Amino acid sequence: MSVAFRRESDEEHLEPKFEVPIPPGPNLVTPRGMEIIGERIAALEGALENAVDEAAANSAKRDLRYWRARLSTADVQTPASCETVHFGCKVAFTLNGKAREITIVGHDEADPANGLLAFTAPLARAMMGASPGDIVDFNGREDAIAIVAIRPA
Repeated sequence: MSVAFRRESDEEHLEPKFEVPIPPGPNLVTPRGMEIIGERIAALEGALENAVDEAAANSAKRDLRYWRARLSTADVQTPASCETVHFGCKVAFTLNGKAREITIVGHDEADPANGLLAFTAPLARAMMGASPGDIVDFNGREDAIAIVAIRPA
């Protein structure tokens, strides 16, 4: 049989497993964000101890490397005074006339569907430094955002 038609192992045909990408820039976290990182590490360490096969163990190890890297680079931000919009603030605003509220958090804590927006998100960046009553441009449209209120999260 020709060498071209032999298969040495199934490993040759599996998709490569890449590391979980780490977001660029600083790793700003809220105190709650630090709790989340700790919880994820503990859960993954437990999953690694109870892994029944090599694939599950490798997946847990890969995720654990990500969360340990995030823990080592975490920069916990003290709660801001929230006189202006910045990291850790809850912001009530209108976007194109529709009332909304978000909390500006770190990457690992972000959950846009639940109003937790990463500080690097375009919407959060557009509002940074604004005060209640300010009108902010967003998405190429002037006066798209009206800041209504800001408070600590």
